[in-house]
Amino acid sequence: MGVKKYTQEVIKEGKRVRWPKKEVFFPALITVIVICVFAALVLSLEDFVAGSIINTIRGWFSSMKPAADTSSSGEAASSAVDAAIKVFLLK
Repeated sequence: MGVKKYTQEVIKEGKRVRWPKKEVFFPALITVIVICVFAALVLSLEDFVAGSIINTIRGWFSSMKPAADTSSSGEAASSAVDAAIKVFLLK
């Protein structure tokens, strides 16, 4: 199918569509906008709460003191915890 024929088919199909009247369109548009704003607020709140929880957990890990034993396995475990925190917190 060529570009010209495709364009003609799209225009023909667009003419068959029953477009809503203004009396129906604008209330539906307002409803969609209100729902989008509400969803954005809810997601922002969830993001803020999740960030607060992650920062609290980060504070717990940063306040931990390394053990007196500084063997290579202890250092490896500590670096593994640091790497895991960086991966999960993306910072």
